[in-house]
Amino acid sequence: MLELIRDYDMTFLACMIIGLTLGYLGIHVLKREIIFIDIALAQFAAVGTILAHEIFDAEEDTLAAYLCSFVCILVMAVFFALVHRKIHQIALEAIIGVSYAIAAAGALFLMGVMIAGHTHSSLHELLTGTLFYVSDFWPDVFLFLLALFIVAVCFIIFRKPLNRLSESYRQTLDLGWTMVAWDILFYAIMGIVITVTVRTAGIVVVFSYLIIPATIAALFTQKIWGQLIIIAAAVLLASLCSIWLTQTYDYSFGPPIGLFLGIFLVLAAICKRLSLAFAEKKPAPTPLDLTTPRL
Repeated sequence: MLELIRDYDMTFLACMIIGLTLGYLGIHVLKREIIFIDIALAQFAAVGTILAHEIFDAEEDTLAAYLCSFVCILVMAVFFALVHRKIHQIALEAIIGVSYAIAAAGALFLMGVMIAGHTHSSLHELLTGTLFYVSDFWPDVFLFLLALFIVAVCFIIFRKPLNRLSESYRQTLDLGWTMVAWDILFYAIMGIVITVTVRTAGIVVVFSYLIIPATIAALFTQKIWGQLIIIAAAVLLASLCSIWLTQTYDYSFGPPIGLFLGIFLVLAAICKRLSLAFAEKKPAPTPLDLTTPRL
């Protein structure tokens, strides 16, 4: 196992950074019940990249491509924050799903029109990523570390309002525009992380790292440090298993991460159910009779 880490050290490091960053954000996503926010934002990031290619003739990893992607995501951050405040008849998750469908259709249309001939390979990379082939610290791993740093700084400085908003996301409509501002900040942070990671990791990996480790952690504890430890363990095991499988059998790297995390989630759910069943069957202790015996 140590030899595997040594041979694919940058891939492993990238997986851990992305997994921990998205895993922490996943805790907030689950509390807010906006499960599909990452793939929706990722699709809008893809639209931004395609538009940058067409308008500015920018390659995928250039500053113009990143800026266009982030602008698209920032627009959607404002949109989702306003929708959460203004529209109560439709669940926010439904609006996120509709937004994802529109963005996916738009991305596929633009890919077919603007970069014909490369649509299949571009779509495959967008879904599965090229994380297995990361071999240098610059620029990929550095950008992942930068995204982790931004998340850490924002959630340390603005920890209380962001945590309060996530803890009672459905009951914070009375906070007015203050809530909207914090909501926009949260979606903007998500947008930065997704813009940086989805190009290399792919949508499958990003969604898997965001949702599944946080779900596993939520089964066992609600304490943040306990959840982070469980998330780190799940990311570590899934990443190592995926590296081994890809290196041994020449599979795509992205899907096995989702597969192994899914297996871990099923096993965790079984363990949790068994522990609850055992606790229910365990006889309650007999209370001591402290009354004075009669002579």
